Amino acid sequence: MGWGKKRSKFGRWLDSTGTEQEEFMNLSKVSRNTVSKLCNDNTYIPGTKVMKKVMDAVRKIEKKRSMHDFFDI
Repeated sequence: MGWGKKRSKFGRWLDSTGTEQEEFMNLSKVSRNTVSKLCNDNTYIPGTKVMKKVMDAVRKIEKKRSMHDFFDI
């Protein structure tokens, strides 16, 4: 981080929890590429299956989070 790349809401949240991308990848069972997109691409919105995996993992870290906290949908 810090190479001028703007973090997404998801990326900033992940940073604030102290969770590494690698750790989230293992927790959510989504690919490294997907986790990277989630953290760095403000326009990326995952499909239904990936969204469910992501949100299930998010709620293991912080129970009261909603997909609307991270994605403009």
